[in-house]
Amino acid sequence: MGRTSDGDETRPMAVDWDGPPVDLAHLARHTFGDTELEREVLQLFVAQSHAHLNRLKEARDAEQWRRASHTIKGSARGIGAWAVAARAEAAERLGGNVEDARCREAIIALEQEIDSANSFIRSLIVAH
Repeated sequence: MGRTSDGDETRPMAVDWDGPPVDLAHLARHTFGDTELEREVLQLFVAQSHAHLNRLKEARDAEQWRRASHTIKGSARGIGAWAVAARAEAAERLGGNVEDARCREAIIALEQEIDSANSFIRSLIVAH
């Protein structure tokens, strides 16, 4: 289920979040307002998101696809990157037939959202 900045988990994840690429209120709640921890978590997301995306691109079976997309979804939800999480969830639901055009399209859409979130995160880190 999806989460919003107010903690609502009753609706499925959708790409309807119209806030910034990272829900900073959500992140602050999960880090108890510890800005150093926020910075560390965000840096980990930036460092690891493309590694997991590459695993998704290199998936050769449904299990590898599911694991990679599920990991991205969980990481994104942890920091409040709702659009990334929604794209990862959509990819996960495709089942990982890597020859399927929908899977290739899902990777492109997910990569765009990850790049957007990472750019936003980098701008936050530089600003602080």
